[in-house]
Amino acid sequence: MSCRFPGVRDPGEFWRLLLDGGSTVATFPERRAAGSHHMSHPDADTLNAGSFLDSVDGFDAEFFETPAAEAAAMDPVQRLGLELAWEAVEDARIPASALAGRAIDVVVGSAPSGYDLLRKLSGSDRDDHYAALGSSGALIANRISALFDVRGMSFCADSGQSSSLVSLALTCERIRSGAIDMAIAGGVELVVDPEAGAALANLGALSPDGRCFPFDERAGGFVRGEGGAFVLLKRLDLAVAEGDHIYAVVRGWGVSSGGASSRMPDPSPTGQAAAVLRALQCADVAFDGVDYVEAHGTGTRLGDPAEISGLREVFRETGRSRPLVIGSVKANVGHLEPAAGIVGFVKAALCLDRAQLVASVNFRSANPAIPDFQKDFEVLRTARPWPSEPGRPRRAGVSAFGMGGTNAHVILEQAPEERTERRAPAGDSARAGGPRVLPWVLSARSEPALREQAARLRDLVAADASLPAADVGHSLVSTRSLFEHRAVVLAGDREESLAGLDLVAAGGDSARAVRGAATAPAGPVVFVFPGQGSQWLGMGRRLYQESEEFARGIDECARALEPWVDWSLVDVVTGAESAASLDRVDVVQPALFAMMVSLARVWRSLGVVPEAVVGHSQGEIAAACVAGALSVEDAARIVALRSRFAIELLESGGLSAVAASPRWVADRLERWSGRLSTAAVNGPTSVVIAGDIEALDQFAAMAAEDGVRVRRVKAAYASHSPHVEPVRDRLLEATADVAPRESAVEFHSTVTAGVLDTRALDSAYWYDNLRSMVRFGEVVENLMRDRGGVFVEISPHPVLRVAMEEAADALAQAPVVVGTLHKDDGSAGRILTSLAELHVRGVPVDWTAAFAADRPRRIGLPTYPFQRQRYWLTAPEDTDTVHGPAGRARRAGPGTGAADLDSPSAVLTLVCAETAALLGARATAPTGADLAARASETFKALGFDSSMAVGLRNRLTAASGVRLPATVAFSHPTPQTLALHLFSLLEPDVPDAPEPVAETRPESTSDDDLFELIDRGYV
Repeated sequence: MSCRFPGVRDPGEFWRLLLDGGSTVATFPERRAAGSHHMSHPDADTLNAGSFLDSVDGFDAEFFETPAAEAAAMDPVQRLGLELAWEAVEDARIPASALAGRAIDVVVGSAPSGYDLLRKLSGSDRDDHYAALGSSGALIANRISALFDVRGMSFCADSGQSSSLVSLALTCERIRSGAIDMAIAGGVELVVDPEAGAALANLGALSPDGRCFPFDERAGGFVRGEGGAFVLLKRLDLAVAEGDHIYAVVRGWGVSSGGASSRMPDPSPTGQAAAVLRALQCADVAFDGVDYVEAHGTGTRLGDPAEISGLREVFRETGRSRPLVIGSVKANVGHLEPAAGIVGFVKAALCLDRAQLVASVNFRSANPAIPDFQKDFEVLRTARPWPSEPGRPRRAGVSAFGMGGTNAHVILEQAPEERTERRAPAGDSARAGGPRVLPWVLSARSEPALREQAARLRDLVAADASLPAADVGHSLVSTRSLFEHRAVVLAGDREESLAGLDLVAAGGDSARAVRGAATAPAGPVVFVFPGQGSQWLGMGRRLYQESEEFARGIDECARALEPWVDWSLVDVVTGAESAASLDRVDVVQPALFAMMVSLARVWRSLGVVPEAVVGHSQGEIAAACVAGALSVEDAARIVALRSRFAIELLESGGLSAVAASPRWVADRLERWSGRLSTAAVNGPTSVVIAGDIEALDQFAAMAAEDGVRVRRVKAAYASHSPHVEPVRDRLLEATADVAPRESAVEFHSTVTAGVLDTRALDSAYWYDNLRSMVRFGEVVENLMRDRGGVFVEISPHPVLRVAMEEAADALAQAPVVVGTLHKDDGSAGRILTSLAELHVRGVPVDWTAAFAADRPRRIGLPTYPFQRQRYWLTAPEDTDTVHGPAGRARRAGPGTGAADLDSPSAVLTLVCAETAALLGARATAPTGADLAARASETFKALGFDSSMAVGLRNRLTAASGVRLPATVAFSHPTPQTLALHLFSLLEPDVPDAPEPVAETRPESTSDDDLFELIDRGYV
């Protein structure tokens, strides 16, 4: 359900108003009166009294994808109907996308607001292209049907003051007949021109003292009200089966006409009684089983006595034996005319849902025109509980009567008890001890809306400490639509969640509060599998405990490796004391294979499925297995035997990582022809050479003279060189019966540097994989250049990310590149962080798996925070605000007002703040102020690793508009030097200043972090 009244934004606030006995009745707001013509009617005071919204000119045109001119032309009742329909669907805990294409009815009770008067006064009726669409009442329902892309009946009803309840009754009939199983019904009412109510004043229907007194001795008329309400109706068996929150059950309904039984516009007691009797018959319920009736209750001199007379006729027809409690919401929010019935319906449903009867406002003593009122009826002066009796559920009737004689009555019944299942105690679902990180996923159509969404959720969670984090997270991903501006808060406890929401609400982000604007990623999702070097002790310990999917993968790989190894895979990946050492090449390679295959399973379970795979050296074995080209058994045999044969090669040579271009390396290797060769090209400035130990040392000495750093790769042999040829025959023989299969996933070979038919992955290929140069950089560059792509490194620690980022820099591309685990964090939470990075960039993911172990429930969440701007025919100059895209940051000159990057100290503050944000996930993380005092320390000393350096580059590029290379934190290794460098690249704030040339590669390679990364593998 949804509703809107003055000062009341939703059913929760409406309930508080009802429970407190509050009223929204006041006078027409002065700020709105200025937009209308001068009130000159003699009954101006009467016409100005009512329940009026403070503002009706605002609309979130961006959210509803409406051009500014069309938004201004739309009658505000259309805008209000769109908002309330959206909120009703959200309150039903159904994502809007789940309705698309379905036969769902939309019916709305409405009437003109008077906006056409302003259309005429403004002159827009003569040349407004959208005038016809804006003024048509039918368009309210049609716009809602288009909003949700639903294909059922779509129309607006006008039966006077009973319009919305007649609409609801019609949709119930359609659901019961089987024509549909769901419908959206509602009503809206706005009063753009209060003087339009003069006809009602002339009829004597409006209260002369500006208040409504239903059934009271002071009854003299009603006051008009603005707002509306919508409900989503669903077939009961489906709602129960799908675990929906059900406010109430519609048991029966009746619609009748008074015909000629009374003189128009006098109400007809007989016609009203007929509607109630038909509803009781439809519901198959005795009138004695109805505890409360939400009456039409206008508080008029003729209306109240006629309604009581009709109810007494029902008493006589049914033999009711007990008094009936009645009330009318019109004393609270005024008479919403076409929307009055649905407002009473929402009130009754709330009372049923909360088992509480509320007091009637403005009731003192019964209307003397109704004889013996207290004999059959009770109007509550104070709220009281409404308990259920055994065998008889709570029931209420709702009446709405239209001037002219169309009457409607609906019977509501309390909802069936919600099914409850045993919930796991907090922490049960985490197989490991300690708090488990859970994601809270938010999105909106704009950045301001995203911040407000975070603030609203923060308020909800802060106000209710009993809300389970898994229920909140599950509800966010299962009941809300997904929009372009996104944030993911990752937290292990309530305090972290609240802090993350605070940060998003303030427009910030961190390692645990990931934000971004989603764009459709161009190109395939590519799983990248590195070679040796990403290993670390206990690399799978936490994930083996936390993730059943990962544990199943490791166990499957262990069974496949068992015939070929004499050690325990589970012990190795979990870092058990008795485990075989990762320093053994015949242990580390199979262990990394098992880790990568199992991590890929986790990614698939989270909805990230590869369209292509790339493997680096032995990583191609895992790539082939994940692509489906090799069975786990064949892949395990290849990697186990390959690593066993490598043992005898350990003394024959080695590898060195060179931070230089492939051309620079190739030109100098000629001096050691036959002794040294290129083993791998990983990126524009990352090459690995292989050969004799003495020759490697000589090459390093020569490179040092040219200022090029070279580092020996630890625990390596001269793979991808002639040194491996002695094991050729045995490797071919041992893998001769490998049976590769065709795969739908593209296999980009780093042996051939092209897409390979996976049926060619036979024994000969796996020898070539060991012997040939690794052309990883070429493969990645080709993919990025031709197809873009989303690159996910599947490894225990990211060792290829910098190489991929450098390739992107060289091509001026901006692909999405993420890792999986990290040597400082091997938990499921680390994977969720990478998943969040993909999600906020627009990559489709499946968050539901993150909550599967918790058996979560869908709970109510704050509805969408519409960002309204003024769209109004009397002020067309105010109807649109255009925000241009951010450009390159500029230095602030005198008088420019720029406050962010106007000096080296301001840029240093930015660098320190972004550095602190990246370090923020650590328990001892420094603040930005701390870092400012340590600005001369290296990033390495501050706790950075290479993947964090890339993250800093990304954040600074986003904040400054200056494109920086992936290695900028290596070439400028302290916050101070990096800030000075960034400031030098900022464009001075002068006209037609030339674009600065962005740095494309480091000026020096003096920082050890780059070589630590290279040293960790690339083989």
